[in-house]
Amino acid sequence: MHDQQTDSHSTSATVAGATPRRIALGCMGLSGAYGKTDDAQSIALIHAAIERGVTFLDTADFYGSGHNELLIGKAIAGRRDQVQLSVKFGALRGADKSFGGMDGRPAAVKAFLAYSLVRLGTEYVDVYRPARLDPAVPIEDTIGAITDLVKAGYVRSIGLSEVGPETIRRAAKVHPIADLQIEYSIASRDPEDAIFPVLTELGIGATLYGVLSRGLLSASPINADDARAHMPRFTGENREANAKVVAGLQGLAKRWGITPSQLAIGWVLGKQQPRFRPTLGMRTLQQLDEALTAKPLTAEQLAEVEAIAPRGAIAGTRYAAAQMAMLDSEKR
Repeated sequence: MHDQQTDSHSTSATVAGATPRRIALGCMGLSGAYGKTDDAQSIALIHAAIERGVTFLDTADFYGSGHNELLIGKAIAGRRDQVQLSVKFGALRGADKSFGGMDGRPAAVKAFLAYSLVRLGTEYVDVYRPARLDPAVPIEDTIGAITDLVKAGYVRSIGLSEVGPETIRRAAKVHPIADLQIEYSIASRDPEDAIFPVLTELGIGATLYGVLSRGLLSASPINADDARAHMPRFTGENREANAKVVAGLQGLAKRWGITPSQLAIGWVLGKQQPRFRPTLGMRTLQQLDEALTAKPLTAEQLAEVEAIAPRGAIAGTRYAAAQMAMLDSEKR
């Protein structure tokens, strides 16, 4: 293990006069994952986020089959020094949007980045990470390839996504790891058991996605072309059971004079993990302003949330069974 970790959360990439924010912008939703989007509005949102101090942008080369990177490239033109770009790679997609597995081979890693740099219109990315573990390729080989890209100046730091403690340790022996991207929310707390302790031990940060549990905790409406319509927590009996828990949280939020989204964000912020950054898939200026005015919940408020939504209260897994089986982070 190297003595010094690279901290992807320390940056001078902040607009002059803006207060740096401990919130990242997850950009997947800007490429149609949750329904139709408008590129001009999405670019305006990214600009507003940067101006408000949200300078960590998370994307992936397979979001919208490249559309997301092209969108971000347009948005950050002339503003590259104001942002940090976190890019995931490795997920194989078909023309019909089907998923074809993961590719973490060293040659593929370098090819993926070459295309990303062009789409993003940049000479480097700040954090580069495999989206999932490729079970056919040792993590040491994948991280070794990214290490070559770090040495060449194309990557500033290395991250991981949805991997478990053993993989984290093996990767960190090859090169310092900046952070782990992992789902964490009132509804998804498993990382507390074994993953977060390893991150703390090794001095690794985290970008926490799914803070609103894909809109479950904010009671976001689901459209016909919405990917959530097929996810376990949003279907059948699970949906009905979860609606009761969410209604309880909505009651708390109303009593406290905040929105359900601010409650969910405040819950994560209230966990007092300074190296952990909530990553929110905001698509409108209203959602952006709502997130930025969220405050960490107090110990008393956290206890009230726990009384209504203790760990395990949300029914259903976060992905369908086939996807869950692919997650190294879920291995026990």
